[in-house]
Amino acid sequence: MSGAVESAAAPKPSRAFGGARRDWAGSLMLPAATLSVAVVVLLAWQFLPPAFGVPKYVIPTVTDLVAEMGRMWADEDLAQHVVSTAVWSVVGFVLGGLFGAVFGYLLGLSPLWEKVLSPYLLGLQIAPKVAFAPLFIMWFGYNAMPKLLVTVLIVFFPILVNVLQSMRVADRDLVNLARAYSMSRAQVFWKVLFPSSMPSLMAGLRIGATLAVIGITVGEVVGSQVGLGYLIVYGQGAANTAMVFNAIILLTVIGIAMYWAVAAIEARVLHYIPRAVA
Repeated sequence: MSGAVESAAAPKPSRAFGGARRDWAGSLMLPAATLSVAVVVLLAWQFLPPAFGVPKYVIPTVTDLVAEMGRMWADEDLAQHVVSTAVWSVVGFVLGGLFGAVFGYLLGLSPLWEKVLSPYLLGLQIAPKVAFAPLFIMWFGYNAMPKLLVTVLIVFFPILVNVLQSMRVADRDLVNLARAYSMSRAQVFWKVLFPSSMPSLMAGLRIGATLAVIGITVGEVVGSQVGLGYLIVYGQGAANTAMVFNAIILLTVIGIAMYWAVAAIEARVLHYIPRAVA
C-alpha cells in the first residue's frame, strides 16, 4: 500500500522532461525571433532600394556599407574616431551621473534649498542643451571640453530628477522608525533613504547612458576634429552617405553597449528585488 502511495506521489519523468524541453525551447524563441527580424531587415535593406531604383547615394546597400566600413578603417583612422567617441561618452556619463546624483541627494535632504533652486534648475532643464554647444566652443575653443560639457549637462538632469523624486517618496514610516531609534541624520540617509533610492537612481543611469552618446555626438557635430560625429559632418560634406550611415550605426552600438553595461550593474546591485517573469 505504501509503495503505491510513493509511486503516485513521484513525478513522472516524461512530464518533467517535457516541461524542461518546453522551457529550453521557450528560452530560444526570443533570441531566434530577434535574429530573424534582423535578417529580414538586412535583406530588405540590401535588395529593396535597388529594386525600386533608389540611388546608392541616397540609401546605400548593406554591402556598400561593409565596403565603406573597410575603407574607413584603412583610410580614415576609424579606430581613433570610435575610441574617442566611446571614451568621452563614458567620461561624460560618469561625471553627469555623479553630479546629478549628488545634487539630487543634497536637494532631497534640504527641502528649503530645493524650493530656492527649483526655478533655476527648471529653466536650465527646459533650455535646449544643443544650443549650449556653440557657446561652449566660443568659451573653450575647439577641443574636448565643449562636447564633454554638453554631455554632462544632458546626462545631469534625468538622474537629478529621478534621485530627487525617490527622496520625496521615501517611506516616511521607516524614516520615523529610524529616528525613533536615535539614528543620526547620516545614518538615516545611508541605511534608509539611499537604499530606497537605488531603483530610481539606476533607472536614471540607464537613461543617462543613452543620452551621453547623444551629447557627445552633438559636440562633435558642432565643432570637433575627431569622433564619429565629426565623420558624420565629413561624410555629409563629401556626399558619402555610406560613411554617415556607418557612423550612425557605430554610435548606436556604443549607446547599446553602455546601456547594457549599466543594466548589468543594476542587476548586480539590485539583485534582491524580484523581477517579473514573462
